[in-house]
Amino acid sequence: MKKYLITGLLIWIPLVITLWVLNLVVTTLEDAWTVLPLELRPDSLLGRHIPGVGALLTLVLIFLTGLFAANFIGARLVHLWHVILHRIPVVNSIYSSVKQVSDTLFSSSGQAFRKALLVRWPHEGMWTIAFLTGAPGGDVKRHLQGDFVSVYVPTTPNPTGGYFVMLRREDVIELDMSVDEALKYIISMGVVTPVTPVTPGAAGSPAARGAQPGANSKV
Repeated sequence: MKKYLITGLLIWIPLVITLWVLNLVVTTLEDAWTVLPLELRPDSLLGRHIPGVGALLTLVLIFLTGLFAANFIGARLVHLWHVILHRIPVVNSIYSSVKQVSDTLFSSSGQAFRKALLVRWPHEGMWTIAFLTGAPGGDVKRHLQGDFVSVYVPTTPNPTGGYFVMLRREDVIELDMSVDEALKYIISMGVVTPVTPVTPGAAGSPAARGAQPGANSKV
């Protein structure tokens, strides 16, 4: 009986969590229209509530905004909008911070969370997976002697919490796995391992033999 119960849980738990996440995403997209007056919301214009319409319209609006901003006139108007928001007290601080983070995370030219790394954490002899977020800048860079990289070390099973640290470039190892694979590995607490072909020299990797990682660092 225990065997059948566990088998049933293994089938239902991923499905329920997937549906819950999808429902959360759809609800969030639909709630975006609540900032409008009641008479201008999709439900009022259609005369009835149709589940998913608000979410679909939100996605269409996001797509059209990106399409509009990609041309010259749209880019100028978006720039003007940025200038106006930057001149509003309080709003300026919030908007600037959010925009910098979103530009870093979603920009196609950015490097944030583009590489999965293997780092010693939290002390010698222990290893964990981290993500490259960039390089130290400003006054921080001036105080650091040597070549450093900025790294985000997530916690498990919730990777949204973690630590931001700066490590020497030679002390990190770039992993041959995608960010998605690394996140699955972290969230599952090591249960879901990335499928990677084993190479002849894998057994002699720095993590396996406890050597200094600098020789194999590709970051």
